[in-house]
Amino acid sequence: MKSPLEGVRVLDFSIMLAGPYCARLLADVGAEVIKIEPPEGDEMRLRSPLRDGQSAYFGQLNAGKQSIALDLKSPEAIRLVHRMVESTDILVENFRPGVMERLGLGYETLCKINPCLIYCSISGYGQTGAQSERPAYAMIVHAESGFDRALMRYAGDRDRPAAGAVFVADILGGIFGFSAIQTAMVQRASTGAGQHVDVVLMDCMLNLLVYELQEAQFSAPVARPTYGPVRAKDADILIAPVSARNFAALRDLTGLPELSSDPRFSSVQSRGANWGAMMEIVERWTKQHTAEECLAALDRAGVPSARFRDPGETLDDPHLTARGVFAPVADVAGAFKGVNAPWRMSAARTGIGHDIPAVGEHRDQILARVLGLSANDLGEAAAAGAFGRAAAAE
Repeated sequence: MKSPLEGVRVLDFSIMLAGPYCARLLADVGAEVIKIEPPEGDEMRLRSPLRDGQSAYFGQLNAGKQSIALDLKSPEAIRLVHRMVESTDILVENFRPGVMERLGLGYETLCKINPCLIYCSISGYGQTGAQSERPAYAMIVHAESGFDRALMRYAGDRDRPAAGAVFVADILGGIFGFSAIQTAMVQRASTGAGQHVDVVLMDCMLNLLVYELQEAQFSAPVARPTYGPVRAKDADILIAPVSARNFAALRDLTGLPELSSDPRFSSVQSRGANWGAMMEIVERWTKQHTAEECLAALDRAGVPSARFRDPGETLDDPHLTARGVFAPVADVAGAFKGVNAPWRMSAARTGIGHDIPAVGEHRDQILARVLGLSANDLGEAAAAGAFGRAAAAE
């Protein structure tokens, strides 16, 4: 099967998580993604978990790309980038607004070189406005968007937000960037013109708070179902009897009289307002059984349920394995399991690439193929400082 973006060229200037993830999704669907990193390499190459000095975190975000190391403070490197832009379809960057402009690589400069260029910028607060140049990592945006305090409220037993380290905003930024780029490509097919795509992590988080932002406008906070753990004999499980049918099945399965007689549980609305009390009663049944026994019975009854697992437990899940959720990726330290993008297409190849690039691994190949540079040309570019001081001194 053919990859959907086969023949599409991407320059990936991004670092950390959101931009690299966006560009990796483009590589997954067949784009030629050229990762441009500093001579010392992307900082994420140093992030744990490490195996023989190689970061699996970096690998998950950059598998399937090619790497060229350029010193963007060098005029010669900027000249090479300008030439590469002539045949580039998409550019992805997630520096603080203003950085690319100061390097001579801003949208207004590059669109004059290539009017068809789709230039995607991912930032914390957007390319314009009073806060645009504020530094913003995912956790900063989580706090400021209201996301963390919403989670605190739903937890019910906290008066301060919990600490966290799952970078929701970055993954959303990568996904929204990927989808906006596809939309811009569709428009370019009819107009022939590229455009600047401005993806904002704060806006991504606000889009996640679908209920909460509407509630904030129109009503005082009301009790909602909050899906927390209930205790079985040997583990925590989650039970989600959301619909009237689910609840009736749970009531019949457990035989708990309160689920029938207590007026707090007589309607979907009242159950939502008294969810915690309802699950305390349900826990009287779950504590009599193992998690496996509970889940089997709930599954037969058609009540949505799950066991709380550690992330590592999913790696050997036979269902996920059979569906091809994981795929091998490899760097010089060896192979490990990468995670495919969360979609399958019946007539297209869309898997994560196998190879993780070393720093600058494809430099000569890229510059020869894209710009037609000879070995002598490469030597002159190195001597002019395009590839950093070490390369210039060789």
